[in-house]
Amino acid sequence: MCRVTEPGKTPPPPAAPDGVAHPRTIRSFVRRAGRTTTGQAKAFEQLGPRFLLPYQPQPLDFQAAFGRDAPTILEIGFGMGEATAHIAALMPENNFLCCEVHEPGVGALLKRIGEHGLANIRIVQHDAVEVMEHMLPEASLAGVHIFFPDPWHKLRHNKRRLVQPALIARLVSRLQPGGYIHCATDWQPYAQQMLEVLSAEPQLANTAPDYAPRPHYRPLTKFENRGLKLGHGVWDLVFRRKEDQR
Repeated sequence: MCRVTEPGKTPPPPAAPDGVAHPRTIRSFVRRAGRTTTGQAKAFEQLGPRFLLPYQPQPLDFQAAFGRDAPTILEIGFGMGEATAHIAALMPENNFLCCEVHEPGVGALLKRIGEHGLANIRIVQHDAVEVMEHMLPEASLAGVHIFFPDPWHKLRHNKRRLVQPALIARLVSRLQPGGYIHCATDWQPYAQQMLEVLSAEPQLANTAPDYAPRPHYRPLTKFENRGLKLGHGVWDLVFRRKEDQR
């Protein structure tokens, strides 16, 4: 699950089923405890049937899922959906396919969808890596958003970070030529790793000399504002898939 973390704080270890060791494959989330509010539960009941898509290990028909043909952006881990709802409202011409496993976060985004009358969001409450592998056809995405993924501060945990060469290569295969990957983090060592990984992918080109200015569509969250007031940095990276060479 992507979330803003404050530098110096170590996230709790991920939960795993009894008797099962931590998986060695990349996962897009860490399960955390949380309680669904009455408002979120109501949103699940009233809006879930329209905006929640079931995970199915077969290619997704975007036009059927969204009720229209429009550029589709994948968001991996949206936390409580504050930025997601803002961006979807700002860019109504795009579809947003959003993956999150944290139930209160899914409920919160559904609630925001209802409050703001958004029609261009669909949610898959499942691991985004599996969604990408099995539901997204090649060259089907206009963009990918990965905002504030778990930084895994300790060196021995760095291998658990989401942004790794293998994942980026697979994401690139789902991007249309000219499509983009936008990552953001508030942990500088992770920003440096992201820059190295994205720069090393031969099918991607950086849109900036190194880190990019914050794109207009990504809002400052309350956590980010608090961090900036404390002198913490935030780093955005925007890379585009190179056009096919004929």
